[in-house]
Amino acid sequence: MTIAIVPYDAAWPREFERERERLQAELGAVALRIEHNGSTAVPGLAAKPVIDIQISVAHLLPLAAYAVPLARLGYRHVASADDDRCPFFHRPVDWPHTHHVHVVEAGGDEERQTLAFRDYLRAHPDRAREYEALKRALAAAFGGADASAREAYAAAKSEFVMRIDALTRTAGPRQP
Repeated sequence: MTIAIVPYDAAWPREFERERERLQAELGAVALRIEHNGSTAVPGLAAKPVIDIQISVAHLLPLAAYAVPLARLGYRHVASADDDRCPFFHRPVDWPHTHHVHVVEAGGDEERQTLAFRDYLRAHPDRAREYEALKRALAAAFGGADASAREAYAAAKSEFVMRIDALTRTAGPRQP
C-alpha cells in the first residue's frame, strides 16, 4: 500500500478527541498534555489519514511508564535513535496506521517545535497549501510501499519543516 494524501476530513478532530479520551484514561497523570498535531490537525489541509498525537510527559525515562499503557491500547513502540527526545508509537501494528503517538518531554524543545509548526500552518493558509503540494509530490515520488520509502518521504519534508521552525522562532510568541 502506498502513501495516500487525501482531502481534509472534518471528522479528524472528533477522531482525535475520542483517542485522546482513551489515552488519558489509560495513561492518567503520566500524560501531562495530549495534543492533536500533524497535518490532520490543520483545518483544510490534505493529509495522510493518520491522526498524529503528541503526549507530553514529565520524563521520557523510564519508557515503560507510558509504553506499557500504550501497548494495552494497541500501540507499538518503534525503537529509533530519536527515542531520547521523541519516542514513537503507532497503531495498528501493521501498515497502514490510523494513529501515531509522539511522546515528548513537557516544556522541551520537541514539544514547542511540533506545536509551533501546527499553529503556524493553521495561521498561514498559504504555507499550508505549499506544504500540501510538497506532500503530494513526495508521496508520488516515494510511493511508500515499504518502511524505507515511508521514512524517505518523512525525511524529504525536513527542509520545509526546518524553514517553518525558523520562522516560528523569529516570530516569537503569538499575541492573543
